[in-house]
Amino acid sequence: MKTAPAGVVRLIGGQWKRTRLPVADKPGLRPTPDRVRETLFNWLGQDLAGWRCVDVFAGTGALGFEAASRGAAQVLLVERDGELVMQLQAIRLKLQADTVEVERGDGISALRRLAPASMDLVLLDPPFDAGLFEAALQAAGRAVANGGYVYLEAPSAWRDKLLAAAGLTVHRHLKAGAVHAHLLKPRTAGD
Repeated sequence: MKTAPAGVVRLIGGQWKRTRLPVADKPGLRPTPDRVRETLFNWLGQDLAGWRCVDVFAGTGALGFEAASRGAAQVLLVERDGELVMQLQAIRLKLQADTVEVERGDGISALRRLAPASMDLVLLDPPFDAGLFEAALQAAGRAVANGGYVYLEAPSAWRDKLLAAAGLTVHRHLKAGAVHAHLLKPRTAGD
């Protein structure tokens, strides 16, 4: 697989496959690597038709647009940085991505506003040094539907013991370079 030039990531599947997304030069902005996104969507299945998704630290929008590209019925991209929000809105218009909504604001607050168990997929890729993991996981654990998933990207592995307070358990895990990618699911009585 070819790598995109610096400052660009490509969508890797679905109707917008190979679409380039710009990557702004911002502190802490780390787009999810192609290999990790490819693995995530292999874990989830390529067809997300009808899924309700939220990407609360949207950044480049690569994760959320990837979900929409694969048929998600509803994708909410939440980003705090105004410049990135404008970029996400421009991409949404360019792609005519009617199922995607872009919102400027705090990702954790946005998650807390969602109805309980209303999301099929919650995408969490917060800035690694911002201390947001626990609060984001708590809010995600409340927002994800039974049978749904939470994707977590972090600088270290999260184990079931740490995730128990959020009502989540590790379903899949991958380490790629300095990134730990986790696919989490709600805990059930048997977990």
